[in-house]
Amino acid sequence: MSETIDDLTVSYEDGGVEVTKELDKKVLSKGAWTTILYRYQDWDNGKQCYGPDKYTIRRYQKRNNQYMQKSKFNISSKDQAQKIIDTLLEWVSE
Repeated sequence: MSETIDDLTVSYEDGGVEVTKELDKKVLSKGAWTTILYRYQDWDNGKQCYGPDKYTIRRYQKRNNQYMQKSKFNISSKDQAQKIIDTLLEWVSE
């Protein structure tokens, strides 16, 4: 749990290896419910390198001055991300 939006991250370390590396984050909404879009990479132990970019949208609820993750949606590829972008652009331009 985190006290501020700046402290929220998807970075994760296990055994001294950063297995999930956060590349960027954009706060989409703030308040009692906060939504953040993250760009990240997962460590591929077999190849000993990070894999392709992935994206996730996380929703946090602030309670007792702590942000707690309540839901998430993972976008697993650039192709899926592009389809979401295309669809939203179509919908908002109607």
